[in-house]
Amino acid sequence: MDLLQKLCALQAPSGEEGKVKSFLLDYHAQNSGHWKVSPEIVAGDFQDCMIWKFGAPRTAVFVHMDSIGFTVRYDNKLVPIGSPHIEQGDWLVGQDGEGAVEGQVYLNEEEEYQFKFYRTIERGTSLTFKPKFIEDEDSVQCCYMDNRLGLYVALKLAETLTDGLIIFSSQEEHSGGSVPFLAKYVYEKCGVSKALICDITWVTEGVEHGKGVAISMRDRLIPRRTWINELVTLAKTSGIPFQLEVEGFGSSDARELQSSPYPFDWCFVGAPESGVHSPREKVFKADIQSMIDLYRYFMEKL
Repeated sequence: MDLLQKLCALQAPSGEEGKVKSFLLDYHAQNSGHWKVSPEIVAGDFQDCMIWKFGAPRTAVFVHMDSIGFTVRYDNKLVPIGSPHIEQGDWLVGQDGEGAVEGQVYLNEEEEYQFKFYRTIERGTSLTFKPKFIEDEDSVQCCYMDNRLGLYVALKLAETLTDGLIIFSSQEEHSGGSVPFLAKYVYEKCGVSKALICDITWVTEGVEHGKGVAISMRDRLIPRRTWINELVTLAKTSGIPFQLEVEGFGSSDARELQSSPYPFDWCFVGAPESGVHSPREKVFKADIQSMIDLYRYFMEKL
């Protein structure tokens, strides 16, 4: 879990994915020589996003690099990035022009979140949850499993992938915006129109810890059923533990694929977590392994 712990510690809320991109490029440089295929890296024209192209791709895996967090406003008041779930006293960290910032969140008299610190923090400074990585025999817990665990799975997939695309997107947690130009390249330049969304979902009354990775049949959006049926049939054939998710809320990078002018088939496939968007996001190790195994199986068969 060392790699996952390093990923969770990266400070990269929406709009500041550069640190994650640099980490991934360094990881590629140090490790890709041991993979089955060393991918071509397509970057430069995609802001902080990039595409890793393996062999002759047939299917794309979209994985977002950003997290939720906060932007410092005036008088150390906080504006959320995405939809963080915080409790009074949670610790945040960051850096402004005067140095490192670390302190707790509290609710002021106006019911606004404010940051407790001995000085005024520079306006526009980004703050994220202070990582506290907890591992036991069955699970791992930390902030930003969503979506650093998705990145972890993508990097494990990269070890064995021979044909496919891994697409590292940005700003998914706060209104999106990167998938349209990435989708254009994927469809027009690579001829790929099938996509898996490598992201983390929620534990609910129907999706439980320890029962395997979740294949989402729908969320706020509805993917094409023919594609979902194909994936479910493959999953059953694989023998890998999985769960079927059916929800009427939530979305992911898929929302921009669905609204794009390109005929993408997509499906969200991710391990379930509790403590969503909090410093206490928890995922079972068995579900992480089934997510890795199923992505490897899908990308081989599709």
